[in-house]
Amino acid sequence: MTRMVNSPADFVKEALEGFASAQTRAVAVTGAGMARATRCPAGQVAVISGGGSGHFPAFAGWVGPGFLHGAVCGNIFSSPSEAQILAVSRAADNGGGILFAPINYQGDILHFGAAAEVLRSEGIDVRMRAVTDDIVSGTSEQHLQRRGIAGAFIVHKIAGAAAEEGLSLDEVERVFVKANAATRSFGVAFGACTLPGADDPLFVVPEGRMAVGLGIHGEPGIDEVDVTTADSATDILMDGLFAERAPAAGQRVAVLVNGLGGTKYDELAVVYRRVAQRLVAVGMTPVTPVVGELVTSLDMEGFSVTLTYLDDELERLWLAPADIVSFSRGQVAPGELRTAPVAGLGESVGEIPPASEASQALAQALAGIAGKVAAAMAAAEKLLGDIDAVAGDGDHGVGMNKGAGAAAVAAQTAAEKGAGLGTTLSAAGHAWSDIAGGTSGALWGAGLVAAGQSLGDEQDLSAAALAAAATAYRDTVLERGGASVGEKTMVDALVPFVDTLLAELAAGDVSGAWKAAAAAANAAAEQTAEYGATRGRAKLHGDRSVGTPDPGAKSFAMVVGAV
Repeated sequence: MTRMVNSPADFVKEALEGFASAQTRAVAVTGAGMARATRCPAGQVAVISGGGSGHFPAFAGWVGPGFLHGAVCGNIFSSPSEAQILAVSRAADNGGGILFAPINYQGDILHFGAAAEVLRSEGIDVRMRAVTDDIVSGTSEQHLQRRGIAGAFIVHKIAGAAAEEGLSLDEVERVFVKANAATRSFGVAFGACTLPGADDPLFVVPEGRMAVGLGIHGEPGIDEVDVTTADSATDILMDGLFAERAPAAGQRVAVLVNGLGGTKYDELAVVYRRVAQRLVAVGMTPVTPVVGELVTSLDMEGFSVTLTYLDDELERLWLAPADIVSFSRGQVAPGELRTAPVAGLGESVGEIPPASEASQALAQALAGIAGKVAAAMAAAEKLLGDIDAVAGDGDHGVGMNKGAGAAAVAAQTAAEKGAGLGTTLSAAGHAWSDIAGGTSGALWGAGLVAAGQSLGDEQDLSAAALAAAATAYRDTVLERGGASVGEKTMVDALVPFVDTLLAELAAGDVSGAWKAAAAAANAAAEQTAEYGATRGRAKLHGDRSVGTPDPGAKSFAMVVGAV
């Protein structure tokens, strides 16, 4: 378990501070992640990735010449926010355009996509491509819908080398697409990780068994088999990789044997021995393989194998020099140190527009309500985390606590400065997204901002205004998240809530409308226990979640109940 913890809430912040202070010639802190500490040539494409923390050396330890230009670091196993991505991007931009290269998880795609829109509006050419190497998370026909795992190391190394060569943004993007298409990974686990501050691991692998097809966010495998020998465990992975893409005599491959945090390097060397035997037996040649911990999952016991099928271009870029904290190859000339800007997150509500007295009074009330919601989410953090851990990564409670807490501070600050209801609600939404990150942070943030824009700062809170704001929240969440009722997500509680609220308001029961809608949301959230997940990280373990309500639906019901 993770023992060296002061406060679980501060774990990521303190870990990044310590890493940056120890690696001043490698990385510069932006307040949201890391950028290179050394200057890059003007016009060089910036390759930026990132994701949840807990995977060190990914992603902060991948920043440096020949690799990434910046890495955005979210909470444990939770995607970074739009504001974090913007801060790192502005620090890492060299004027040649930016390639966003996250691994394929919904929260990462939502936040990186939103940040890309902002940067494009500022005249910066931004492309986004995700790493999708995990063969158990989709069929070969669904390659671009698969999740990303340890193969990100090879794909990012190749794309970073392309940028280092001075290739254009079009060419760097093309190389990334080709490298991702040529990369496949498969992993196993013998024991789960334990989140900082938690007492128990996210799942349990029985003694003498191993979980096959795990993710890197603490998700369980899709199957369990007996553990016999290192060779037999490795053969399961190699058989799966060869079934995905048939071996070809004469083919040269980049190889990564990756430890997940709790497997010793000697053990990984034994695994690679068998990988090499299997490759040579079919006439394939491993090219400067990498064996070690490059994408971890806190203290998870297990390993993965990645193969990238090389052509001449990919091999040249794979072998190109690189110098990062966790990996070096060849000779890289030392660069001139630079200072990256520091970005605060969730602290400023911006300029306060004028508001009517009635709207200002409503903003004061909203600030009080936001405090109640924050208290409710703090009290529910462990419960929501335990629910999420059944088929996911156990971070939902932390994200909701952080998001609601940040929203309460932002709402209080805005109201004290004389903001109206719409501006105060929008400020709360921005802060929620900035601090919480993750899929839930993106959806809550976008929904609250949309509701705030609908309400404005001049009108009183009539039934019609409340109905319009609730509709704006719902429509934004549905559009941004893409989920539908019945897929076991937050939407399963959101839609009945809004439907009931609108019906009650239309019938004239203004005073009881919210209470009735909150009851409908709670009933719908509990009903999600009856079916399996079909969307998000939990979809690969949908049957495992039967009997447990969806954490997003449950937390939504808790929030509207607190209101």
